[in-house]
Amino acid sequence: METIFGTITSVSVGLGLAASCGFRVFVPMLMMSIAVKSGLLELSSGWDWIGSWPAFIAFFVATIVEIAGFYVPWFDHLLDTIAAPSAVVAGTATTAACVAELSPFLQWSTAIIAGGGLAASIKGFTVLARGGSTAATAGIGNPLVATFELLMSIVLSVLALVVPILAAVVVGLIGFVIVKRVLHFRAARRASTQAPA
Repeated sequence: METIFGTITSVSVGLGLAASCGFRVFVPMLMMSIAVKSGLLELSSGWDWIGSWPAFIAFFVATIVEIAGFYVPWFDHLLDTIAAPSAVVAGTATTAACVAELSPFLQWSTAIIAGGGLAASIKGFTVLARGGSTAATAGIGNPLVATFELLMSIVLSVLALVVPILAAVVVGLIGFVIVKRVLHFRAARRASTQAPA
């Protein structure tokens, strides 16, 4: 029973951090580094480097640059093209680093499919939101989108590390919202193509 609970907890931590990577790539990595250094988080074998000083400094600098970059008009779209594949890699890595009690096959299957897929889905949704904001406000509203993404990344990272089960629930709700929006978009698109000219 304790092993099952430990597995559920570690998967919840990994997926919460992976979802956070979809909002900001380096915020969850920095939070992981801090958590490892403070003894709050124990990582899978081979991932201890995340808690090293060089990794902490690298994640700190990358986090500052990433946060600042998303507040620069038009540069934020360039960052999205870089951040999209990076979010998948980071989501996969954070999940693999946290899921310690599974076999290597299950660990990496969970990391790639669930962690990477979750980060990719959320990053795709944020890219569309920024594109919609740019189209509607000529980019003036993009700092609001950037602020929302940053807050979501921080909140999800903290929840994943402190209350992992709650983070999993929040991730489930985010997933539900994304699926609902995608289905709504497809229905609207189908209706517009079937409408008489």
